[in-house]
Amino acid sequence: MKSIFIGGMAGSGKTAIALGLALKLREQGIKVSYFKPLDPTKGTREKTDDDVVLLKEVLDLPYDDSILSPVQTSPSHLSWETNQATNNYAEKIKNAYEQVAKDADVVIVDGSLSPYTAASLGLDAISLAKMLNSAFIYVIPLEDDYSLDKTIFYNDYFRLSGINFLGNIFNNVDRTLLDKTRGIYTPLLEKLGHPVLGVIPQKVEIAAPTVREYYEALGGKLLTSSENGMSRLVEEVVVGSMTIEGALGYLRRAQNKAVITGGDRSDMAITALETNTSVLILTGGLYPDVSVISKAAEKDVPIILVHYDTYTAIEKMHEVSRRILPSDTKAVKIALENIEKHCNWEAVVDYCRN
Repeated sequence: MKSIFIGGMAGSGKTAIALGLALKLREQGIKVSYFKPLDPTKGTREKTDDDVVLLKEVLDLPYDDSILSPVQTSPSHLSWETNQATNNYAEKIKNAYEQVAKDADVVIVDGSLSPYTAASLGLDAISLAKMLNSAFIYVIPLEDDYSLDKTIFYNDYFRLSGINFLGNIFNNVDRTLLDKTRGIYTPLLEKLGHPVLGVIPQKVEIAAPTVREYYEALGGKLLTSSENGMSRLVEEVVVGSMTIEGALGYLRRAQNKAVITGGDRSDMAITALETNTSVLILTGGLYPDVSVISKAAEKDVPIILVHYDTYTAIEKMHEVSRRILPSDTKAVKIALENIEKHCNWEAVVDYCRN
């Protein structure tokens, strides 16, 4: 039985890679299971990690959610109560993993928020990969050259740690960086001895969060909403703090956007609604003019009213990433196609069979 650990930073698309690989391996006649040792879901255990729900249903796994993801972490995981339980965490993970792996040819292990998450508990990505005897794939989100610097730094660490490193996957690469990724970043990594398994171009359908995901992160009150409106994709975030004259041109250029502005800026809200806007986020707890609500309802654009300031709203929105739902058959298909068309999946199959 083999094991593949998918690591990367939050928002890098680890779960989409795990999903696509699992489906491709299954197509090749390999029996695949899934495991997420650490559940970073904030709050109580009442809400199962969306990634676990997705892979459990798509792969038709019979295991309880608490087996597929046995240990919960949070930004406060070093509380006294957690410290008391830490000694049991490794054993809990090992026992759950044995159940998940029992009838599988390969287990896809989904990493947590980052390679260093839970290092204080001895449960960071490298420690877990060693514990589960996993080969490692690192998923790279790209912004600029510094992203490659970080990747080289992590790759050097992976090599020094002694884990079996299968390679890197550049994921959700913006079209403006595609040629540079293929022509400069990839050759440079490979020259340094760090293999690259794929370069996956960005696809809005699988990369852009939905209005619902922003609402779940922000909370607040929905002043207008519909199922269709909450499913809209958000490709850009625009802060409407400028004059109408200065904002109009930019609002027209930005597509499928979230517009953040004060509830007292009815002029800005109305202007945004005349362009391609997915959601209005009104800050400061100030209700807008009734004309704004009427216009948004007419355009089927949700309005989210929050009581904190614009800066806080933006900080919360930075944490949002796309979650694929089992019912989103289009996104599931794209996850598989990304592996088939843009990755050296044959190398992963060879690892699983040899």
